[in-house]
Amino acid sequence: MGSAPVMVCHEGASAQHRAPHHSREGVGRVLGRGAVTSSGTIRRLARILETERLILRHLEPGDLDALHALYSDAEIRRYFPEGTLTLEETREELEWFLDGHPDHPELGLWATIRKPDGAFIGRCGLLPWTIEGRSEVEVAYLLARPYWGRGLATEAARAIVTYAFGPLGLSRLICLVDPANTASIRVAERIGMRLESRLEDDAGPFLVYSRDRP
Repeated sequence: MGSAPVMVCHEGASAQHRAPHHSREGVGRVLGRGAVTSSGTIRRLARILETERLILRHLEPGDLDALHALYSDAEIRRYFPEGTLTLEETREELEWFLDGHPDHPELGLWATIRKPDGAFIGRCGLLPWTIEGRSEVEVAYLLARPYWGRGLATEAARAIVTYAFGPLGLSRLICLVDPANTASIRVAERIGMRLESRLEDDAGPFLVYSRDRP
């Protein structure tokens, strides 16, 4: 397999896929503030989605430590073949997703923020893949362990589905799930997906859940 988006993935509890850190993959309403990049230019920060309890926005450089806390947690990374990530590996992924995927700027992984206290609790979004010669877009979700079991992954995923089928005009979505990851299977089913196929790549077997636009 090559570099993204031609890869397959599976995530951990409240996080369904095992995307390799080197696979790179957001549009949103622009907020009235910016961030200074390493080149000294101003990058506008974008809020993409808002739910009852969450805000999803573009990642920013200041998210590095919080994102690394997720990626260095062995339990969160349980279903990722490459395991935990170093700080530099996390920085590499974050920098790739700052403004969405270069080839698909409307897609990407987005900071997931809890409204009551502004805490960074995960990263969710939409990822482009090519699976068996077919272009696909995956609903991706990953939350910090203290926030598992509260329905937050489902809340985020439902909002992402609505956004994908609405403003983005996508006609089909998938989730790629490790067969042992029952928590993520439940999330996929709650957002209207059904098991489509059982496949296997170099990292092992995985399930493809899917749904079409209503």
